[in-house]
Amino acid sequence: MFKANSFADVLKHLAIMAAIVAVLVVGFFYVYLPYTTNHGESIPVPRIEGMQLSDAEELLEDQNLRYFINDSTYKPDLEPFVILTQDPAPGAEVKEDRKIYISVNMKNPPMIKMPKLVDGSVKNAELILKSYDLKRGKITKIPDLQENAVLKQLVNGREVQPGEMIPKGSVVDLQVGDGLGNTEFEVPDVVGQPVDEASVALVGQGLQIGNIIYVQGSEEPDGTVLKQRPYPEVNAKIRVGEFVDLWVAGQEPIQGIE
Repeated sequence: MFKANSFADVLKHLAIMAAIVAVLVVGFFYVYLPYTTNHGESIPVPRIEGMQLSDAEELLEDQNLRYFINDSTYKPDLEPFVILTQDPAPGAEVKEDRKIYISVNMKNPPMIKMPKLVDGSVKNAELILKSYDLKRGKITKIPDLQENAVLKQLVNGREVQPGEMIPKGSVVDLQVGDGLGNTEFEVPDVVGQPVDEASVALVGQGLQIGNIIYVQGSEEPDGTVLKQRPYPEVNAKIRVGEFVDLWVAGQEPIQGIE
């Protein structure tokens, strides 16, 4: 034991104790810790985005790094188990045994609910399909008075009801109205009628007035329908919503002048 015979001896003992403590502190922080934690040594993170999971696992193992899958999604245009994202980013300096967080592409698409497209427009259907990560397929026009309105939604040729579960990324075919309908009747004959009466008659039967061509030099009174297309031939049929062009006697009226 140290004996303190004087104040100087006390100071000497304190100085020795302080030196011992300093040596222990320096040894712990600058020798022991760097040795056990590889202080100052770092590894650049390799780029593993776009790689197959098995290949990335081998590469990380060679560099004493680990990985953890913290997310997954489905992209039909990529192969299954392709790495989509990584954190830390490529080139970041990390210590050995660091865990790299990744997201991968799923092998099978998740199931989602089919949205309601029926009764909406084609444009609206396209926006909805995109928001659900679905693809718009073939558009087929069928007779119906609702022009460009979605009447049926199909996946793999089968009609799918809203709320039914389908694979994410599915191709959805649409059947839409052609604006004409499927009701056929004989072409009405309006030749010889005044153009205003002929127009009312045609519109009253669900038809539309197409082009009106004025013909001068006719013997018929001005405003009389001279010819029409389609022609009222025997057994000639027309559907609701179709156009009828008219040729009218006289000079085309100037807009704004009665």
